[in-house]
Amino acid sequence: MALIPLEEPTTKRIPPDTFSLWALAFRPFYLLAAAFAVLAIPVWAVVFSGGLQTPIPGMWWHAHEMIFGFAVAVIIGFLFTAGRNWTGLDTPAGGQLAVLAGLWLAGRLAMAFGSGAWVAVVDIAFLPVAAALLLRVLVRAKSRRNYFVGVLPGLLALANLVFHLAVLQVIDVDPLTAMHLALGLIVVLETIIGGRVIPMFTFNSIRGIKQWRDKRVDWAAAIATGIALLLWATGAGTWAAAVSFAAAVLQGLRVGGWNPWATRKVSLLWVLHLSYMWIPLGLALIGLAQLGLLPRTAGIHALAIGATGGLIIGMITRTALGHTGRMLVAGPIETAAYALVQLAALARVLTVAVIPAAAIGGIHAAATLWSLGFLLYLWRYTPFLLKARVDGKEG
Repeated sequence: MALIPLEEPTTKRIPPDTFSLWALAFRPFYLLAAAFAVLAIPVWAVVFSGGLQTPIPGMWWHAHEMIFGFAVAVIIGFLFTAGRNWTGLDTPAGGQLAVLAGLWLAGRLAMAFGSGAWVAVVDIAFLPVAAALLLRVLVRAKSRRNYFVGVLPGLLALANLVFHLAVLQVIDVDPLTAMHLALGLIVVLETIIGGRVIPMFTFNSIRGIKQWRDKRVDWAAAIATGIALLLWATGAGTWAAAVSFAAAVLQGLRVGGWNPWATRKVSLLWVLHLSYMWIPLGLALIGLAQLGLLPRTAGIHALAIGATGGLIIGMITRTALGHTGRMLVAGPIETAAYALVQLAALARVLTVAVIPAAAIGGIHAAATLWSLGFLLYLWRYTPFLLKARVDGKEG
């Protein structure tokens, strides 16, 4: 009679206390982005108040660093991690990942303390390298569905190049135009990735939920949003407000179909829905600004803090939990972090749009709330990101 082997599987398990910062891209880049978020916004508040000077005009530095410092770090960390899941192929890890993180950090230090052409060279280096590595994986796997996502870091690199050429006065372009184009690209990425994962996460988590989705609306919302933000960034004029309003309606219809109300008791879900709702609101505010009815910064911060900041804090908690082998459950610390970032967006947008006399107070309140939110993330997640998965698997 054959005996049934009772030995444990021979698959190698990684001890949970193993240092694993360079195991997968989300680890260093989420950690760096959160730390940068905690530091850079209070620095900006001091710069805005006249207590500190930056090598380039403070507004340019703030806009650039929140996009090409903070947001880009999260985007690259997320895309490399997701890219491995999409393709089954390895993305940068180990020494290669450490070099990438070093390139990102060199750009932040150069922008903080230097000026001139060498700063542009150092800062520009990161994104083209990251884009090439990501595209190589997607092309090798023939993951055509994700080619646009792979191209996006390259487009962001182009916007960064335009910014630096404008700062150096090589081209006659307002540097903030490049920043607005970059923000538009990020919002389009959020539209595409958010449209894939937010309704799916919701459907998988809430039993019996009813949702409405239509691919034609999805495509129309993404295309209209891209066109609206391109017209806005390039100063197309008041007539472009109609495109912004149309995009806002399509985005609102889209997110409404995902049944956000059903997520109100699940913070890991409501943060994504609530953050995505800032996209139609931001588009509407941009439309009003194009008509001269609101300051431009109202729509910018709805998209930058509410949508981008909110989706980032929601995704870097969820994906960090999943990729470190933990349960997908947000506790009181995560929920507090979500609320703080949402309140930061509300304080910044509300004071600009409704209470302009309190705009300076709104900046400082938003900076404090934002920093506290990401400080909570660091407190909770730094041990998770530094150590191996709790289930002993790689990654």
